[in-house]
Amino acid sequence: MEMDAVMEAARGERAYLVRLRRELHRRPELALREYETARVIERELDAFGIPHTRIGDTGVLGTLRGGRDGGIVALRADIDALPIREETGAAYQSETEGVMHACGHDAHTACLLGAAKLLSQRADALGGEVRFLFQPAEETGGGAGDFLRAGALDGVRRVFGLHVAPDLPLGTIGVKPGLNNAAVDHFRICVHGRAAHVSTPHLGADALYAACQIVSAIQGIVSRRTSPVEPIILGIGKLSAGTTYNAVAEYAEMEGTTRTVSQEARMEAREKIDAVSAHVAAVSGAEAQVVWTGICSALVNDPAACGESAALVRSLGLTATDQRPLSLGGDNFSEYLRQVPGCYAYLGTSNPALPNTLAGIHNGHFDLDEDALPQGAALYAAHALAWTGSKAL
Repeated sequence: MEMDAVMEAARGERAYLVRLRRELHRRPELALREYETARVIERELDAFGIPHTRIGDTGVLGTLRGGRDGGIVALRADIDALPIREETGAAYQSETEGVMHACGHDAHTACLLGAAKLLSQRADALGGEVRFLFQPAEETGGGAGDFLRAGALDGVRRVFGLHVAPDLPLGTIGVKPGLNNAAVDHFRICVHGRAAHVSTPHLGADALYAACQIVSAIQGIVSRRTSPVEPIILGIGKLSAGTTYNAVAEYAEMEGTTRTVSQEARMEAREKIDAVSAHVAAVSGAEAQVVWTGICSALVNDPAACGESAALVRSLGLTATDQRPLSLGGDNFSEYLRQVPGCYAYLGTSNPALPNTLAGIHNGHFDLDEDALPQGAALYAAHALAWTGSKAL
């Protein structure tokens, strides 16, 4: 199928895409609570005649088999929202207080469902198989592992995903080979001391004092123990300790995050934080344990897949750019890219005539130019058609 026909067909579905996106936007759901969202996805897949199954409680995997032998391609959209109060004032504003699709996952879901609709109408010409991955819990680093364990990428030759990008104008698609996003980890440091009255501090071990020293010491890891030419962020955003003003704190706890750009730096940061925390606490007569939670790996686009994606972008009449700065935010589409070559693209959604489209993601004022929705649907569909070796219609 010629790609200009794909774009024309996607534009013909604009009203459907807008209606669906607004339905999802009004009823956002947090990570692993996307029950109604999953039901909407299943409703639409049923309407298209696409078989589907649940992955975990709220993930949905749809499978469309074409009429010809060919490769298997996976397309992914994330579906969860954020605990952010919406302030756009839009007619379709969130109806759930304190929860909002402030990262565009409603748009991703609508675009992938739009692509599913387009592809289902052309299944006889479709080469191979397309798997539609509607993944929950991206914002908390979850969901991807469930799909991988369920075999969603078994036999897949290419994987494609997209994310809305308010830093790019409508009609421009970011396609950057190599490193795009950092690896993200969460850590919790538990400091155990010994309680005592504040008048006899020598009889205790001050967990609060030890925790403060740990904060200072591990911040020094970035400035003095890592390469200055490799970006790394180490941030501590929460610290709590003690129970009363006149007692030596028996316990303290802090939480923070690391952002690294290589697996080697990721493991090295963990090892150094573990060691520094234990040693600094011991000097104060306390003990410290570090509990790690991996959020996502660094996101590295396959260069060959990106070249193919950029060509598809241009064939749809859109502009491809590889000029995007490295983001130290994360996205667990990275876990799929560690298994299968693929591309994560960035869908330009800003329009100066629509002020809210200029707001960044994770912002209560965030919105997008809905003319981007047909473009996103066309991108998903074009990758499925091209990468499964579909014949022209």
